[in-house]
Amino acid sequence: MILYDPALIMDFQEYGIMLPIAPDRGKRILESLGKNYVPSARGDTMPYPGPVFSITDALVHSGSNNMLTTREDLERIHCKEFIASLYGGSSQKNRLKTAMFTTYELIDSHGCPNRYEPQRAKKPLSELFQTILVQVSGTWLACCLALAEGPGFCYYLGGGMHHARFDSGSGFCLVNDIAIAAVKILNEKPLRLIWIIDLDVHKGDGTAELISFARQREELLIPAISHEKPVQDGTAKEKPCILTLSIHMARGWPLDTENLRVSAKDRAPNISSDIDIGIESGEEKEYTLRLAQGIRELERLSAALYLNKQNNVKPDLVMVVDGADTYEHDELPSSNLLNLTLEQCLERDNYVYRYLMDRSIPSAWIQSGGYGSRAWEPPAYFLQGVR
Repeated sequence: MILYDPALIMDFQEYGIMLPIAPDRGKRILESLGKNYVPSARGDTMPYPGPVFSITDALVHSGSNNMLTTREDLERIHCKEFIASLYGGSSQKNRLKTAMFTTYELIDSHGCPNRYEPQRAKKPLSELFQTILVQVSGTWLACCLALAEGPGFCYYLGGGMHHARFDSGSGFCLVNDIAIAAVKILNEKPLRLIWIIDLDVHKGDGTAELISFARQREELLIPAISHEKPVQDGTAKEKPCILTLSIHMARGWPLDTENLRVSAKDRAPNISSDIDIGIESGEEKEYTLRLAQGIRELERLSAALYLNKQNNVKPDLVMVVDGADTYEHDELPSSNLLNLTLEQCLERDNYVYRYLMDRSIPSAWIQSGGYGSRAWEPPAYFLQGVR
C-alpha cells in the first residue's frame, strides 16, 4: 500500500527556498503507476493498482485511536529546548526562522542569502513547520499501516528527514521523523526490535546520533557487539532496541573533511551507525553485495541481543529510508560521488523488499532524498513490481 496526501506536499519555492526538489514527486510517481483509480479522502483521484491512503484513511485503516504525532513525541527524542523554540509563540518566531535558515542552508559563510529568495515567497516559514509536522505524522502512520497487516508493506511518499540532530536541524531536515516514529511506535506497541535501513546517498548521521543519545539515557537497549557477550534475557525484555544501518557515499557531505573537522567527536556526523557502509565512487557494482553483507551483520547483532535465541531473532518492524539521490540523474551537487543506474537502484530496492517479504517482516518505506526532474523514477519503477 501507499501513503500519500496533498497535505504532505512541501513546495519549497512557495517559501522562497530554491531547492532542486520537485514540488510533488509523489504525485508524479502515482501518475506513472496509474491503472486503477482510488478515491482519496479529499475527493480527488489517485492512480495506483492498489490501495492509496490519505492521512485520514490511514488513521482509520491502521485502527489507531491516537492523535497524530504530538509535541511530546518530538521531545521524547529531540532536545526539549530545541523543540520549544520551534513551537514557541510570537516571541519565538525569530528562533524558528533561525532554525529554518540553518536547516536549509539559506545563509552562506559571508552572511549572504544562499538559495533563498524571500521576495518570491508566497507563504511564511512558520507554515512550513506545520507541514513538516504532518510529514512526521506520515512516517509514524506508515509504520502503523505496515504493522496492521503483517507482513505489511507501506511506501510513504514523504518524510526521510534523517539528518536532523538532537538539538538542531541539518541537511534540509528540521526534525527527524524516522527516529521520532520509531520511538513513538515502541512506546505504543509491544515491540522489542526495530531495524532502520538507510539507503539515502548521504549518511544517516542525525538518526545515528539520536538513537545513540536515547541509549545513553537508558531508554533503548545497547546491542552486544559479539556473540560471546550476549545481553541476558531479563535485561533484553525490559527495553526495546533499535538497530541502524546506513549505506552511503564514503566521501562528500556530511563526511567531507571540513564538516568532520568542526563536529564534536560524539556528535553527528562523527558518530557511527551500528553498521556504516561507505561506497566509494566507482564501486557502484558492489552496492547490493555490500548491502547484503550489512544486513547479515544486522542479523548477527540481533541474535546477540537474546541469549539462547540466536537462531530465531528477527525485527518486529523495518524502516527503509529509500533515498533516490543515489540515482545517476540526481541533480543535487552533494550527491554526485555515488551514481547508481536505474537498474542498480531497482536491484537494491528489490533485494531489500524480497528479503523482508520472504521472512514475513513488516516494513515501512520512507521516500527520503531525491532531487531534480527525474527523482521520481527509481521509486516508481520499484513500486511497479510490488504487488
